Amino acid sequence: MIWTVELAAYLEDAPWPATRDELIDYADRIGAPYDLIENLKELEEDEEIYEGIEDIWPDFPEDDDFFYNEDEYS
Repeated sequence: MIWTVELAAYLEDAPWPATRDELIDYADRIGAPYDLIENLKELEEDEEIYEGIEDIWPDFPEDDDFFYNEDEYS
């Protein structure tokens, strides 16, 4: 399972909290890339409820992870 920021962005407006099957259905309805749907299918099949992308991708980059200093370029 390989996650990218671009793939994760498709789940930004997902109906959180959601189960794996609900996320797969959502991704399918919005026309998300095949890779995203495959990543979701690799999640555990139990009825675990995911509260956000951080539950699926623990290393999800936060805004602080990007080293862009807005003041430096103003």
